[in-house]
Amino acid sequence: QVQLVESGGGLVQAGGSLSLSCAASERTFSRRAMGWFRQAPGKEREFVAIIGGNGIKTYYADTVKGRFIVSRDNAKNTMYLRMNGLNPEDTAVYYCAADLTGTPTNLSKNWRYWGQGTQVTVSS
Repeated sequence: QVQLVESGGGLVQAGGSLSLSCAASERTFSRRAMGWFRQAPGKEREFVAIIGGNGIKTYYADTVKGRFIVSRDNAKNTMYLRMNGLNPEDTAVYYCAADLTGTPTNLSKNWRYWGQGTQVTVSS
């Protein structure tokens, strides 16, 4: 059973920064794309960012572009999300995803494995 474990969420004031981590239980994911999604109360899960297997190619949702940075360390089977310039609209549970099964990549239904999520709350 593949496991993805997120960590690093918390409470931060508007304008602040947080870093999230996602540790994968299998080394095979170090060669595959991984992604970040988020879900706010009463809303659907939405795409945040994706990173290619070698960590070079990245793609971001327009709402976070220029503020968030996705990266990975394949030696540690871990993906990261550095979030800068946070605002209350970024408040959500953040999930990491692995094993892309289809396209487009920004749809949650096209990812097979999910972490349990980590809460990010931004106060105004």
